[in-house]
Amino acid sequence: MKLTTNVIGGKWKPLILFYLETGTKRFGELRKVIPGMTKKMLTQHLRDLERDEVIRRKVYAVVPAKVEYSLTKHGESLKPILKLMSAWGAKHRKRYGIPKSRSRPFPNSSKQSTASQPALSRS
Repeated sequence: MKLTTNVIGGKWKPLILFYLETGTKRFGELRKVIPGMTKKMLTQHLRDLERDEVIRRKVYAVVPAKVEYSLTKHGESLKPILKLMSAWGAKHRKRYGIPKSRSRPFPNSSKQSTASQPALSRS
């Protein structure tokens, strides 16, 4: 589990992999679908995933430079895990009535009382 989370864990890597699951993407396309991520962070995570041979980076010898990212065969083996993570998230959203625009059911806010928040059970 530790090795897996080192390779594909964190806030951004699962999202990058999720979007690459549907096919090859350019850097700009990834930036558009993951708007909260900085260029620097996207670059670093893409390098990490490439180093771990989960994605491939293809550079075309054209001006302006064209670079595409896609899953490797090794990365393709993550598709079932990514689909399960997505399905779990959809069930979680439905269970707690979380709107699609919010990623967390209860934002950390000093204005919101914890008494108004439903208890999360482990069932």
